[in-house]
Parts: sequence; C-alpha cells; structure tokens
Amino acid sequence: MARAVAQVRIERLAAGGAGVGRWPDGRVVFVPRTAPGDRAEVELRAAHRRWLEGRLVRLIEPSPLRRPPPCPFATRCGGCPLEHLPEAAQREAKRAFVADAFARLGGQRVEVPPVVASPRAWRYRNRATFVLRRGRGVVAGFRGADDPDRVVDVDGRCLLLEDPLAAAWDGLRAAWGPGAARLPAGPELRLTLRATATGEVGLLVEGGRGRGDPEPLRSAVPALRAVWGRRGGRLEPWAGAEALDERWNGESVRLRGATFLQVNRAAAAELERTVLDWAGDVRGRRVVDAYAGVALHGRRLARAGADVVAIELDADAVVAAREAAPPGLRVERARVEEALPRWLPADLVLLNPPRAGLAPAVVAALRERPPRRLLYVSCDPATLARDVGRLTGAFRLTRVQPFDLFPQTAHVETVAELVAEPCATT
Repeated sequence: MARAVAQVRIERLAAGGAGVGRWPDGRVVFVPRTAPGDRAEVELRAAHRRWLEGRLVRLIEPSPLRRPPPCPFATRCGGCPLEHLPEAAQREAKRAFVADAFARLGGQRVEVPPVVASPRAWRYRNRATFVLRRGRGVVAGFRGADDPDRVVDVDGRCLLLEDPLAAAWDGLRAAWGPGAARLPAGPELRLTLRATATGEVGLLVEGGRGRGDPEPLRSAVPALRAVWGRRGGRLEPWAGAEALDERWNGESVRLRGATFLQVNRAAAAELERTVLDWAGDVRGRRVVDAYAGVALHGRRLARAGADVVAIELDADAVVAAREAAPPGLRVERARVEEALPRWLPADLVLLNPPRAGLAPAVVAALRERPPRRLLYVSCDPATLARDVGRLTGAFRLTRVQPFDLFPQTAHVETVAELVAEPCATT
C-alpha cells in the first residue's frame, strides 16, 4: 500500500490535544503534536468514514504559537502532548474545549471565562504512575507519544514531577537492582509514587508475582517511608509505615497507597477555594458531598455549619475521611447511585465523579427530588456537558469555571453551578 502524505494546515486543537486540519479530500484529520497555524507534512495513519488520523512528518511552516519543548523526553514520551505550546495558549485551548463540549454535547452556548492558571507550570505533580516492563532489559517510564504500547524510559529529569518525587524515582531506579529484582517478578508492573507536602514518599506496586524485597528499597531511598502492594483490589502494606501523614491545604489526611488527592496541590487549592466560595453561607443547610473521596469539601462545609453527608465507595478514602471528620459530617461508604436518593432533597449537592461522569441512576435521582443547587467538579468537559444536558429542565446552568490542574497536558478541570428550576422544587 502506498504511503499517503499530504500538506495540512492546522486550524485548532481537539479536546485530546491533537491538531485539527483538513485532508485534501475534505475529511477532518487529527494530528498529534501540532499547533494552530502549523502548515505540516502529514502521513495518514488510519482512515475512518468521516475522519482520519495522521502523524506529523515535518513542519513546513511552524505556527508562531510554537516553542521548543523544554523536557528532554518530549519528542518520545506521551505524557505532555501540549508542551510545544506556551501555557497561555494551552489555557486558551482548554477554555475552547469546555465551550465546545457544551455546544456539541450539552446543546448549550455557555460563556466560559479564562482558565485559572496553575501556580506552577512545571514540577507540579505530587503523584505519578510509571510502567515498568521487563524484556531484554528493564524499561520504566511513560507510554510513547506515537505508540502507546511502547514504554519510554523516563528518569527524574521529567519536568512534571515535584522535586521530592523526582529524587525518589531516581533513587528507586538505582536501588531496584539488576532486572529490577527487588520488585515483584513478572513482565510488567505499575509503580505509583506519591509525595506529601513534607517530602515523604510512598510507593504502590501493582501487578507481578510476590513482593520482591521492599525493605532494601526503602533503606536505599531516604524519602521512601512506605511501600504498598495491591492484589485483586486489596491494598497491603509491604514495608514501612501503613500510611503517610499529609497536610493538604489545611486538612490532615492519612494517605494510603491508593487514596485519591489531586496531583497538583497548588492549583487544587484554587479550585477548592472556588467550591467553598460558590457554596456560600451553609449554616443550617443540608449538604450531600457525593463521590467525596477523603471528604475535603464536606469537612470544610461541616465546620462552616452545614449538616453534611459524604458518600464514597473506596474503602481507603472512607477510612481517611472518617479519621478526620469534624462534628456535622457523616461519612457513608456506598455507591452514589444507591445512597443518594436517601439524602434528597437537600440544599446543596456536590458532585465530583470519575471521568465517566454520573451514572444514569444519579441523574434520575437528582431530577426526581432536586436539591436547590448543584456544584459539579469535573475532570472531563465531555461528560460534564453530557450530564448538564441530561439535567436540563430540572436545573439551569448558571456559571462555569475551568482550572489548569494539568499544565502541558490536554486535561482541564471544571467547576459548574446548577440551580434547580422553580417548578422542580415545588
């Protein structure tokens, strides 16, 4: 089959970060690692009925928006698909992602304000998951830019990692021995490192067989205070502390291997302040914190005088939430779709679902017994817009605010406020 190559002018960025242009036959082509304004030679990689996938061969006329990617792994690693653009251009693209999602999937024209910038554009991640693969040797890092099945070897020079995380990753790579023999056996492992605000680091190991030899690893990496393993969904402490003490924007959290917190602590503080500000005066109000995690929002609202129920399924997060629960906060371990109807109606419901968005049963419960207001925190504009569309009629979207919690990537976090329609609560 002949190699298909054409010149393409890139018009904009798609939600996943790829550039969007037109193939000579008029079909849309998506080209990763391009920028609006590029004129590029593009090779056709895959053809679909209405759209194409392309690969950048060379730049004929680079966009004025471009900059040299600062990271030494940029050309091979798939972790930072937007780092060839300045941060201001990245944020404008993300603002457009949110507006476009509401227009296409939610059927609403929404005035989307500028994206709130992250205080740090680099060295912001307090948690990172690496793939370790054994073959003729050991390769450990992130998925490849052009081939997600390939693992690109990445060390602490990665510019996303907080300094304590980068140092611990380099120390771990030096200490795991020939063939990574101090880690569990097997062809592939997932290694998640997380660092606290004080620089203590924990390691979660998933996959493989056995435990390896975690104590020498912990001894060789001074900041490594805990090693956990996960088998079949069950978390096991393997070496060191059972949990790490984290101080998160004024809240105490006992961190275990899989406990969820945002990866960008400084930008998350901006988002959390917005949620509290939009919640307003909650004294004497009934609040439901759904998909609560460690119930950071629920804790703060309970201290502000609300009667709060936090709903969370993950066992480790529930333990952490209950350990630090102030008076006025009840933590229930359950699926949101099962527990939410018992606590409706309410004055305010906070929603912070996973990327898949709200289950249909959650939408149905909110429509049947609407709270006065919803605050929806979303990591995916597409599912946010879809869910807002499903809630239309019972609720009215009043405002949105996107946040750049993941600079250099195409991800954007968004807070949306919805108010119950008058007829829905009467």
